[in-house]
Amino acid sequence: MSQPANDSPLEVACPQCARAVPWRDESQYRPFCSKRCQLLDLGAWAEESHRIAGENAMDEADIDALLARADRDAPLS
Repeated sequence: MSQPANDSPLEVACPQCARAVPWRDESQYRPFCSKRCQLLDLGAWAEESHRIAGENAMDEADIDALLARADRDAPLS
């Protein structure tokens, strides 16, 4: 038996202000509720307030040291 279609759209919380946002094509800024919340979130990424967890990237000094060690340890052919 099939279930009746649910016409009410899924609602998600705006990541910035937690306001309910209907998840549908007409929701221009989804998952955000407005352009303002979208830009506030973008600004937080630009200021590096938001980060993706992981190891720190190597800086140039680390890369140079690694390359120098590889050159030194490489067998002569």
